[in-house]
Amino acid sequence: MNEQPSHAKTQRRKEEADAAETLGVLASLREPDFSHAKTQRRKEEADAAETLGVLASWREPADSHAKTQRRKEEANTGSLGVLASLREPTVPLRDMPAEPWLADEHPQEECGVIGLFTPEEDAARLTFFGLFALQHRGQEAAGMAVSDGQTMSLYKNIGMINQVFRQETLDDLHGQLAIGHTRYSTTGSSSIRNAQPFVIETIHGPLALAHNGNLINSADLRAELMRQGVGLSSSSDTEVMTMMLARNHGATWTDRIRSAMSRWVGAYSLVILTRDRIYAVRDPWGFRPLCVGVLPSGGFAAASETGALQTLGCDRIRDVQSGEIVAMHRRALVFMQALPPVEPSAMCIFEHIYFARPDHVWDGLNVHHVRQRLGEELAAEAAPEADVVIPVPDSSLPAAVGFARVAGIPFNDGFIKNRYVGRTFIEPTDSLRKRGVALKFNVIRENVAGKRLVVIDDSIVRGNTTGPLIRLLRAAGASEVHVRITCPPIAHPCFMGVDMGAYQDLIAHRRSVEDIRQHIGADSLHFLSLEGMMRAVGRTGGFCQACFTGDYPAPVDLRTVKTGFERGIAR
Repeated sequence: MNEQPSHAKTQRRKEEADAAETLGVLASLREPDFSHAKTQRRKEEADAAETLGVLASWREPADSHAKTQRRKEEANTGSLGVLASLREPTVPLRDMPAEPWLADEHPQEECGVIGLFTPEEDAARLTFFGLFALQHRGQEAAGMAVSDGQTMSLYKNIGMINQVFRQETLDDLHGQLAIGHTRYSTTGSSSIRNAQPFVIETIHGPLALAHNGNLINSADLRAELMRQGVGLSSSSDTEVMTMMLARNHGATWTDRIRSAMSRWVGAYSLVILTRDRIYAVRDPWGFRPLCVGVLPSGGFAAASETGALQTLGCDRIRDVQSGEIVAMHRRALVFMQALPPVEPSAMCIFEHIYFARPDHVWDGLNVHHVRQRLGEELAAEAAPEADVVIPVPDSSLPAAVGFARVAGIPFNDGFIKNRYVGRTFIEPTDSLRKRGVALKFNVIRENVAGKRLVVIDDSIVRGNTTGPLIRLLRAAGASEVHVRITCPPIAHPCFMGVDMGAYQDLIAHRRSVEDIRQHIGADSLHFLSLEGMMRAVGRTGGFCQACFTGDYPAPVDLRTVKTGFERGIAR
C-alpha cells in the first residue's frame, strides 16, 4: 500500500525529477519501502549519478547580456561535473573497504595526460587513440577538452577509455586543439567531480588543465584560495592549480603559468589548453615523464609516454625538461625555461620498475631494457638453486628474463593472468572470496609441479597478494618457492603522485624481511638492493628514492592522504 506523501516528500521528488530532466536522466518516483523495485531503482539512480558524463561548451562572451549570463551559468554547471541534487554514494566506491586479496599489491599509478595541436585533423579522435595508449596509467576516469579556436568543449566520465567515449560523444567535440586525461586518484577520491580535465571560463578566455602528479602543498594553496572567496567543487589538487592560473596576473598565459609554477611544490606534468594554444609543463624536479613530438600532419603532441606518441605516428622530439614550458601554436613549438631545474633531479624510479609501458623511453633510458637489467642485478645478488624462473605478470616479465639469463635457470610461464579483472568493483561470492587471487591468476600446473621455483615480482607493498600466489603454486605441486623482488623494500609512502598507502599500510614499514618471508610463506625472499637498482638504471642519482629511504626531495606533510580534503585533514 502506498503511503500518502508529505509536502516535504512531494517537494523533494519534484526537485529530483527536475534535476534528472536537466541532466538527461530519466527518474521516477520511488516504490514503497522494502520493495525489490525500490531497491533496484535506487541502485540505478546512484549508478546514473556516478557514471553520468559531463558535456558542456564554453563560448566567447557576446554583446547580449542574456547570452553572457546564460553562458556563465553553463560554465558554472560544467565545472561542477554533476548537479548536487543527484547525490553521489555516501562512501565513494574507491574508498569502500575491499577484500584484501582484491587490493592491487603494486603501487597504483597516478595519471596519464596528452595534448594535441592538429591543424589538419580531428583532434578529439586522435586524442582518443592516444589515451588508449595511456590506459595503463589510470583506469578510474577519463576526460577530454577540445577547442576550435573559439569554443571549448568538455566531456569526462567515470570508467575506462572505451567506456567513457562513444562515437556520438566524439562527434560533439569539435576542434584542432585537445587535451586528454586518464585518471587514478592520488589526491581526492574516485568520483566524477574529481575527473579531469578541469575547465573554467576566465577573464582571459576558457582554460582547461589535466595533471599527472601531486602537489605536496595543495592543502595550503586550497585554504588560501578559499580565504580569497574562491569556491571549489572538487577535492582534487588539479582544480586548485586551475583556479590559481585563472587568478594569476600577467600579460600572457605563459606569464601566468610561470607565476603559478613558483608557488607549486611537488610533482606535476601538465597539459594546459587555452582558446588557441596548448602548453606542456613539467615541475623543476622532473618527477613525472612528459615528452613532445611532431604529428605526421605537421601538428604537435605532448604525452606522458613515448608509446602514446608512437601510436599517433609521431616523431618524438624530446622530453619536456624539468621546470620547462612548451607552447604549441600555429605549427610551431616554443620552449621556455620557466624555473631552474632542481639538482639533482628526482625522477620517479617506479616508472622503470612498474608504471610505464615497456616501450617507453625516458631521459634516454628504455624501460624494457632497465627492467631486464633489474633482473640481472637481482640474480647477481641472490640466485638460489632452482629449476625454473617464473614472472608475476606482466611488468615483471622482462626482469624474469634477465634473471634467468644471468642465473642460468630456465625461464617459463607459471601464471596466466585474467586481463579483464583489473581494478574491479565486483562483489565476489563467498566461494571466490575463499579462493582469493584465483580470480586474477591461474597456475600452469605442468610448469610448476614438483619444481623449485624462483618467482620474480616488481614489488611488495601491502603483502596482500604475494602470500595467496605462493599458496596457489604450492597447491599446484611446487616443491619450493623462492621470491625475488626487483626493488628494495617499500617502507615509506609516496607524496609525489603514487598511491602506495600510508605508513600503516606498508608491510616493509612494520616487518623485517624475515618477518615478511614468513608472512607470505616463501622458502626464501630477497629484495634488490638500492645499489643494485641504481646499477640497473646506469645512474648514481637523479631518481627519487623516498619510498625506500624516507629521504624526500622536498618537505612533506606526513598527515597527507589522497582523500584528505574530504576528511577535513587539510588545513
